[in-house]
Amino acid sequence: MMSLRKRLGRGLIAVLGAIFILHWLAADWIIRSAAEKQMANRLADDGYSLLESLGYSEEEQVTFHGVHISSVYNRRLSGHYYLVKVDAQAYPSPSLLDFPLAVEAVGPEQSMLYHAAGPKQTPLLVLTLGAVRFGHRINISVAEDLSAVDHDITAIRVAYLGLTLLILFSAIGLLRWDIQRALRPLATVRAELEQVAGGGRQHIGSEVPAEVQPLVEEINHLLELVARRLQQSRTAMGNLAHALKSPMALLLRTGEDPHFDGRPDLRARLDEQSQAIRHCIERELKRARIAGDQQAAPAFNPHSEIIALKKTLRAIYADKPLDIQITAPKQLLHFDREDMMEILGNLLDNACKWARQRIDVELALDGGVVIRVADDGPGCQNDDLAYLTQRGQRLDESVQGHGLGLGIVADIVGSYRGSLAFGRSKTLGGFLATVALPLHR
Repeated sequence: MMSLRKRLGRGLIAVLGAIFILHWLAADWIIRSAAEKQMANRLADDGYSLLESLGYSEEEQVTFHGVHISSVYNRRLSGHYYLVKVDAQAYPSPSLLDFPLAVEAVGPEQSMLYHAAGPKQTPLLVLTLGAVRFGHRINISVAEDLSAVDHDITAIRVAYLGLTLLILFSAIGLLRWDIQRALRPLATVRAELEQVAGGGRQHIGSEVPAEVQPLVEEINHLLELVARRLQQSRTAMGNLAHALKSPMALLLRTGEDPHFDGRPDLRARLDEQSQAIRHCIERELKRARIAGDQQAAPAFNPHSEIIALKKTLRAIYADKPLDIQITAPKQLLHFDREDMMEILGNLLDNACKWARQRIDVELALDGGVVIRVADDGPGCQNDDLAYLTQRGQRLDESVQGHGLGLGIVADIVGSYRGSLAFGRSKTLGGFLATVALPLHR
């Protein structure tokens, strides 16, 4: 779908373009009308001067001398012409030579302004005046060549077009800037939504335009609802795991009852299903133990959280002399604390199981978040690395656990569109797990 900025921009450009065209056409008409009106006034003055040149002879005939008219009408093809008609008698200006100027006839005390073709098809503006003198009907037509005026009007058009285009593009630029400024709160909302997605904040700010305020309020309400339901779900899963722990232990002891000695197949089936249920219970208990009772933080502090996790795991594996070295920044990262604690908790739990003594934990920022957990244990053969993320897959049954941890890590990393890789540590010689997470999803 086209962005609001483009839609508003195109709409405003279309409206401004239409206004510009209409304005330019109107201005062009006004300029031409003003020029022709000025010419018409000049032609009227010359026409009345020609009317004053009419006389009446002793033979009771109307005579025309043209003494009151400008000499421009005497130059050949000067662009200024007249034609005086007294009844059927015509008196053309010397400038017409033999060109038959076609004029319109008007009644007494009437006038007409129109266009006609002059010598060499030049455009003319013609004014015809009607009068009655000495009992005779008189039509005086005065014409002027429009070529020079058209040339001047064209020059004015070009200058006006350039000025108008400059104003138009300036207006478009200002409107684009104003649209961008008006839509800036939406960019802020988008950035805050990205922070919410990354755990940097829990809701969107309220400093938004009134038109967007209802949408922001609905999004904040939805975020609160999702956070509340997520916390309820996590709490319920932990409570359920604790509630099932005692019945599960009783069920396992029931399978050892002597009454099942005669039914080894039933005992095996009961033990298999009980172990599967216990796997799920231990997984949820492990999550609760790693995350603790603290509410999910809006951001993840890797340094302090890993130190707290280190203390928890050293208490769990108190029978091992573990030396856990931590390298992590102290700045806040916009990731969900529960997810990060589960990733680190499962990786460190796996390392604690296999390490002899030394574990190195490194969290670095390199275009994203990179987590490396290495131990000095026996490591893993290359052929077995592909099976490690399968739930319940264990490569050594002598080690306590159910093979769920790395599969859980793979699921969480996948939800962040990150990557999970396994190998052998070059420094410690044991197992190395590397997680890479993008900063923006």
